[in-house]
Amino acid sequence: QELLRVMRTIDDRIVHELNTTIPTASFVGKVDPGQTCKELYESLMDAHTNRERIIKNCISQTSAVVKTLKEEREKAHEDAALLKQLRKEQTKLKLMQSELNVEEVVNDRSWKVLSHLVVMMFCPSRQS
Repeated sequence: QELLRVMRTIDDRIVHELNTTIPTASFVGKVDPGQTCKELYESLMDAHTNRERIIKNCISQTSAVVKTLKEEREKAHEDAALLKQLRKEQTKLKLMQSELNVEEVVNDRSWKVLSHLVVMMFCPSRQS
């Protein structure tokens, strides 16, 4: 979770990132806003792809551990330590699965903010 928190920094600071990377009207001639938007877009895509890959990898590994523990549990019904470990791994698996939902919300928010700014910047007639 700590790793995901750190990896979500770009999404948490999307407005700040946009304000510091997209030029204001007075600097448009000095900085290519299209290139800047493209770089920010690619940065977000990379961050989202990497986080999703990491979460899915954790889910896969934890699922395998849960499966193994369940098989062991079938053989040793009375092993309290094994049951405790199984419950712990099942809880971890549920947490990782919920992280996928959190990731979807975080990603949607970032794309909405980026899209809104791009529309404002490149389609000024659509501003309201």
